[in-house]
Amino acid sequence: MASSSSFKSYRPIPILFIFVAFVCTRVLSNPLLSDSTSRNQTFRPRQELQKLKRIRNYLNKINKPAVKTIQSPDGDLIDCVLSHLQPAFDHPLLKGQKPLEPPERPKGHGSLNSTGNGGFQLWTEYSGELCPEGTVPIRRTTEKDVLRADSIRRFGRRIRRGVRRDTMSSDHEHAVAFVNGDQYYGAKASINVWTPRVTDQYEFSLSQLWVISGTFGNDLNTIEAGWQVSPELYGDNYPRFFTYWTTDAYQATGCYNLLCSGFVQINNKIAIGAAISPRSSYNSRQFDIGIMIWKDPKHGHWWLEFGSGLLVGYWPSFLFSHLQSHASMIQFGGEIVNTKSMGYHTSTQMGSGHFADEGFGKASYFRNLQVVDWDNSLIPLSNLHLLADHPNCYDIKAGKNNVWGNYFYYGGPGRNSRCP
Repeated sequence: MASSSSFKSYRPIPILFIFVAFVCTRVLSNPLLSDSTSRNQTFRPRQELQKLKRIRNYLNKINKPAVKTIQSPDGDLIDCVLSHLQPAFDHPLLKGQKPLEPPERPKGHGSLNSTGNGGFQLWTEYSGELCPEGTVPIRRTTEKDVLRADSIRRFGRRIRRGVRRDTMSSDHEHAVAFVNGDQYYGAKASINVWTPRVTDQYEFSLSQLWVISGTFGNDLNTIEAGWQVSPELYGDNYPRFFTYWTTDAYQATGCYNLLCSGFVQINNKIAIGAAISPRSSYNSRQFDIGIMIWKDPKHGHWWLEFGSGLLVGYWPSFLFSHLQSHASMIQFGGEIVNTKSMGYHTSTQMGSGHFADEGFGKASYFRNLQVVDWDNSLIPLSNLHLLADHPNCYDIKAGKNNVWGNYFYYGGPGRNSRCP
């Protein structure tokens, strides 16, 4: 019979020790974790365990049960989630509800050939599959996605101040066209899609339209939609269809895509956050997408249309303060983040990476710019203003003709001899 001391020598290894060893292995094999650990020079197993636990709890909350999953060639997993189980219905004011029926489109919708020439996405183009009726396609969020952000709180959020004012002191740079001074109930444009080079993981390049109300202080309300390249958010350099909203100047409310409760999706063909295909090529084929956002006169919600007439869903009016009534500014154009991580201006491109003067096939463009008025009618723009806050890095040039209506070219390469 073995002695009691023998039993002691074969005690089970404590569970905490197993977990610590597991986390250590993950850190050493995960450059995202090991890099941050080496920067801090301190590895705290208990804190890392708690962080992983928080991330998994978060993923369990936002990744809803799927009735079908579709693999995209870019590595995305698209989950087909029952409409009434999507993240929007976690919101206290939406619990137990179902998506609304489509509203009336604005008068003049479809004129000027302004809905874009497609709206394809990689996940459905290559698989040939769609999500079943009664479900919505949602890009699955992974552990790696969250780990690329500084924290769970920052993940899926654009933490910053302001939209276009005071940009000289900001790391956000713009080349935009805008209208203000009236009451606006929506906007529409076709946006040229490119694959701009983004040179730093924590930078992005986007092209979008903004529906804005409130001051440029803490009460700023915005609804945004377009395409973006964001290595931090998506882990690659594909241009992706995206949405954003905030009601407090990007502080605590709102998020990208469906990463918080808010936007209600009704479409089973479009995945918000999924890669767009095809894209434009320099001096070759051009590809653009139609984006329209408008306020439903009946219920007051803000609806989103993508591509050739596909209704994606809506932002409930109760999410907002000022935008419960109307917008006071509409803005179209490009934005990049310049972190100056190398000590000088970034080489992150805006649009095609070429200046506006190069024109069609070379510079990026917006065409058929329109706004929605008080009568739910699409009308041409009047009193269009242009702003390029760093014109030696990214610029903008507007025009008007019978085919494209109001349009502009914009963008640039970032760092160059005139943009040090």
